Amino acid sequence: MNSGSFQVERPALQRLLVRRFGMAVATYGLALLLFWLAASFGLLRDSLGIAVLFSALVVASQLVFLALFASGLNRRFKDPSLTEPQVLTALFWHTCLLALLENGRGPLLVLYAVILMFGIFQLPPRVFIRCSILAFAGFLGLVLWELGVGRLADPPLALLEVCVLLLVLVWLSLFSSYVQSLRQRMRKRRFALQAHQDTLRNMMRQLEAQVATDELTGLFNRRHFLRLAERALEELDAGRQHGLALIDLDHFKQINDHHGHAGGDRVLQTFAAVARARLRDGDILARYGGEEFVLLLPDADADRVASCCERLREAFASAEPVGVAVERLSLSVGMPLLRAGDQLDEALHRADQALYRAKRNGRNRCDAAWEKCDA
Repeated sequence: MNSGSFQVERPALQRLLVRRFGMAVATYGLALLLFWLAASFGLLRDSLGIAVLFSALVVASQLVFLALFASGLNRRFKDPSLTEPQVLTALFWHTCLLALLENGRGPLLVLYAVILMFGIFQLPPRVFIRCSILAFAGFLGLVLWELGVGRLADPPLALLEVCVLLLVLVWLSLFSSYVQSLRQRMRKRRFALQAHQDTLRNMMRQLEAQVATDELTGLFNRRHFLRLAERALEELDAGRQHGLALIDLDHFKQINDHHGHAGGDRVLQTFAAVARARLRDGDILARYGGEEFVLLLPDADADRVASCCERLREAFASAEPVGVAVERLSLSVGMPLLRAGDQLDEALHRADQALYRAKRNGRNRCDAAWEKCDA
């Protein structure tokens, strides 16, 4: 993940963590509501002042967590969600709540499960089991303490509550391990799917490159050139013009006859290398077919088109194909200009006529469609 995407995702992640914290606060509100409902039924063991103090401490602990999330300090922790601290805090307060009640603990034991449910999808199995052990140890310690000081009103009922809590916590721990195992498998499958998608995208890019590229010279092929040229012509504004050049390698049939097709291929590759070295970024060169090439020069006037083609002609004439001793290399060029509203087929026809004129006038020359000239 790059830094830009991280900056985009971090606020969204923080908002998600704040919403999760809001759900936890709502659970605290429900627990306090049940606590005061039990108090209204006369189930409190201590005075109302203790109950008020207990409620105030619970609210204060949540204000601390709220300050951490609001300030962004939670992001400094290994787990920005602070799931384990929140779960342990909730388990501690819930045990304290049960200690304040004289009767009616059984129905409120379910809140242990509710609290731990917040950690099923976030906490690793080892941490979840540790929280479950602490929850059970807290309630068991409360029961044993009350038994020791003689405050346990119904020991058989308390034993049943301990057994029920133990069963629920063991089941939750097993379920948490199962859920985390599923998440790990889903994560591995997601990574494998992403890798497969990346491979497919790379294959598609390679396929697109192969479809658009002439295999021998590495230049664009005719079909891709026509698509690019049509687009450039459609986007051409009034008052601007593009240069077009149709290039034919002279006496190429004789080269093939004397040096074989392998020698002819080397000559084609030599022209492609020479042209690439002398064209600017944005110029579009393609193999038009056989020994013919086509060149589009965006935003070029007549002088630039003529000088560019002349440089190509001179550079190719002095080139030396590797492994092929060709006595003389030369090329002929036909050059029209493209203006807004022109048709590409008509412009290529003008280029072909200019190229034919260059061939007829002795080859190894550049002829312009806008005027007869010796470039």
